[in-house]
Amino acid sequence: MSEEYDYIVVGSGAGGAPLAANLAKAGFRVLLLEAGGDPRSQDMTGLLMHDVPVFHGASTEYPPCQWDYFVRHYSDDRDQAKDSKCVKADGEDRIWYPRAGALGGCTVHNAMITVLPQESDWNYIARITGDDSWRADKMREYFTRIEECSYVPPPGSPKAVLRGFLSSLVDMVRGDLDWRDSSHGHGFNGWLTTSTADPDLALKDPELIGMLLSCFKVALRDDIGDIITGIESRFDPNDLRTATHNPEGLAVTPMATKNGRRVGPRDYLLRTMYQFPDRLQVRMNSLATRIVFEGTRAVGVEFIDKAHAYAADPRQVEDPSSLPRSEVRAKREVIIAGGAFNSPQLLMLSGIGPRAELERFGIPVIVDLPGVGENLQDRYEVCVVSEFARDFELIQGGKFRPPEPGEAGDALLKQWQKDGSGAYSSNGSLIGIIKKSARELPDPDLYIFGIPGYFKGYHPGYSGDSSRYRDKFSWAILKARTTNTGSVRLTSANPCDRPYINFSYFGDGKRANDPDLDAVVNGVRFVRSMNEHLDKSGLIKCEKIPGPEIRSDDQLREFIRNEAWGHHASCTNKIGADDDPMAVLDSRFRVRKTEGLRVVDASVFPKIPGYFIVTAIYMISEKASDLLIEDAHE
Repeated sequence: MSEEYDYIVVGSGAGGAPLAANLAKAGFRVLLLEAGGDPRSQDMTGLLMHDVPVFHGASTEYPPCQWDYFVRHYSDDRDQAKDSKCVKADGEDRIWYPRAGALGGCTVHNAMITVLPQESDWNYIARITGDDSWRADKMREYFTRIEECSYVPPPGSPKAVLRGFLSSLVDMVRGDLDWRDSSHGHGFNGWLTTSTADPDLALKDPELIGMLLSCFKVALRDDIGDIITGIESRFDPNDLRTATHNPEGLAVTPMATKNGRRVGPRDYLLRTMYQFPDRLQVRMNSLATRIVFEGTRAVGVEFIDKAHAYAADPRQVEDPSSLPRSEVRAKREVIIAGGAFNSPQLLMLSGIGPRAELERFGIPVIVDLPGVGENLQDRYEVCVVSEFARDFELIQGGKFRPPEPGEAGDALLKQWQKDGSGAYSSNGSLIGIIKKSARELPDPDLYIFGIPGYFKGYHPGYSGDSSRYRDKFSWAILKARTTNTGSVRLTSANPCDRPYINFSYFGDGKRANDPDLDAVVNGVRFVRSMNEHLDKSGLIKCEKIPGPEIRSDDQLREFIRNEAWGHHASCTNKIGADDDPMAVLDSRFRVRKTEGLRVVDASVFPKIPGYFIVTAIYMISEKASDLLIEDAHE
């Protein structure tokens, strides 16, 4: 390719897609390279896999967008083999880690949960970098800019006026005259529509009603949250008061859906491309293999212009390394947005990274940056799975997947196709609980949410297991602000090979008195206390996972060490202070010791933010857009 663009963006996920769209809207010529295709546009199965919210599990095992990574949780083979989800990959026990190779990246198969990080997450970056533009009050503006909130009335509407009046009365009763306008920090004109699940879904199911009542009882007993603030904000975790007044409590989890259908940056990207076809070009099935440098300045990208070239793709072509390479040039900058695994891999393949790692594979060193690929972080998650005495009415008649060729759609799919309603319009999560695992913590660190179905973590075939049982309920316990740090390393100089990924869970299994481990134990015990109420009322038959034989704290710690998983890989190209030798980026996303090169994706965070990472990535994508436009006009 001889054509030259102002900017080249590598990756169309939560970081790359909004950034490319924003730059094009600002008047620049942008090329976006995406290694995957667009399964949604290929056939009805692809469309349903993307659009139907409850199919998010099945979509992770849908070959047209499926990318399979196999990671280690521990360096020690004996510790690694204890996980019941282990599979053999590359001659080792590994854990399957599903990603998406498709237009929109992992936003085409994620659970659509749209929850803001805490203020402390942003203030930490501001503090370590000395850059006040990262402060929480300023970062909140990016969320307001991208959001089109459908579950809170816009300011000035009749509903908002009434709600504002009632809100002010509640404030007076509490002695708090800090009245807030009816928007509560939400946005109404952005590209990302947010919704909440229809409460009638749960209220039509006796088992779920009992489960919700138990949840309320235990939350009140344990003094989790301010019930008035919860009612006032409709248990909205994204309400401003949730962030600044009392962040613990019950939560109705917001989703990125509109009229019962998934929405995300893919839609924003395509709308912008159709609006500005002369400014934004999207090349799919194009695997970036190397950043092209002149000295230390990034001037272009080399790529393979062929589908299924990467090893994570289950349909990888034979000998992809022999495929011809193309090259495209950028007049201004190259922005890498490939995610926590592929962005450090691409940097290292291009000569940016730890010198010893690059020289091991004969890669010429352009810049020695020891932090590239280090600091890998993720959540810890486990589930408490119970068997109920009766099947859940809510999910009767559903297969929780698109129909096979020649097969009629099930009753729940037909309802969804009619008006976007019913069980298929939700991601399956009915209610959440935001909780501190220890009272002395400054911020909550647990997000506990309930899902009808069976889920013990990610393993090949899990999505079929999740939908097979009609009498199972899973409480997922998610530990935020973990302290584990692993690494992403090269396995070869071949850009088509997957990297070597080791999360080094719980200090690689060697950390004594691990606070992350104890926090998850606290979450399991809390869920069990809720289930005790249901057991007494005869709703629950038994606990399946961890199981009644696992009772003591030590037994729970062992279970969690063995079975925990994560799905929010991040932090492998961290932003940091100028005097931090492991900082890969400065506070403006620029790769240190280079010119014309930035990274904008999950890898940039110095610490994993919030509970669910995608909203934070959307926000940094908007911030990076502003910085790039600002720098271009200097």
